[in-house]
Amino acid sequence: MEKAQMTGVPETMLQTLYARAKESQKEKPLIWDPQAIEIVNQLDYDFAAADRDFKMSAGVIARTILLDNMTKRYIDAHPEATVINIACGMDTRVYRVDNGKIRWFNLDLPETIAVRKQFLQEEGRISMIAASAMDETWTAPTGTVTGDLLVIVEGLSMYLTEQDVKQMLDIIASHFGSCRVTVFLEYMSPLVVKHVREKSIDQSGAKFTWGTKSGADICRLSPSFHLTEDRSLVEGMAVMYPIYKVIGKIRPIRNLSNKIAVMEKTA
Repeated sequence: MEKAQMTGVPETMLQTLYARAKESQKEKPLIWDPQAIEIVNQLDYDFAAADRDFKMSAGVIARTILLDNMTKRYIDAHPEATVINIACGMDTRVYRVDNGKIRWFNLDLPETIAVRKQFLQEEGRISMIAASAMDETWTAPTGTVTGDLLVIVEGLSMYLTEQDVKQMLDIIASHFGSCRVTVFLEYMSPLVVKHVREKSIDQSGAKFTWGTKSGADICRLSPSFHLTEDRSLVEGMAVMYPIYKVIGKIRPIRNLSNKIAVMEKTA
């Protein structure tokens, strides 16, 4: 068994990992993540809080359903694209969507990548970068990227500041200027940041710190990007619970749900 010793935002990757492993072991799972099952079984970590945190688990599965579908669609349309997965944690999406051609970089803080390396061997076409997304030196290991680039920012912005989000987007815009860049960035409503708590996340010491009302507001932070659409995690919830096909149309419910801003920058 591998001992996992981390706190704060890096520890939240263990909560989301557990949620995916738990869903994958159901009789009729909505996602299939065998790597998550394998890693959880090897970890010496108390997952009791994550096991009881229904709100966190439902959000993780809804987000996984939606982002998996969005990423698959993007790769189908751009089969030789490069993908940069910012704040990857123990995310295993690449193994669910890989077409055998894409280049995929998993980026996270050094302490997080150190844990990831204990369980996932990634090099060559699929590889890891140990750095902060707000430190422009992370772009160096990607080499020269041309053509189509997808950047996924999942489960991160709500732990940052507005200035952090701006800096991250500005780095992407300035260092990949020759690419056709698409960004999938998950964000949270300011009301949820202020009033909603998830037990397993609180236990780690991580706190929600930033939210915004729309993807258009995010684009205003870094004018190189324009908003294509906002996608709501209600779409993923509707796969889990059909009642969301109805109540998800109610504006307050849709507005309070986390969203994925789809932003583009033309080369």
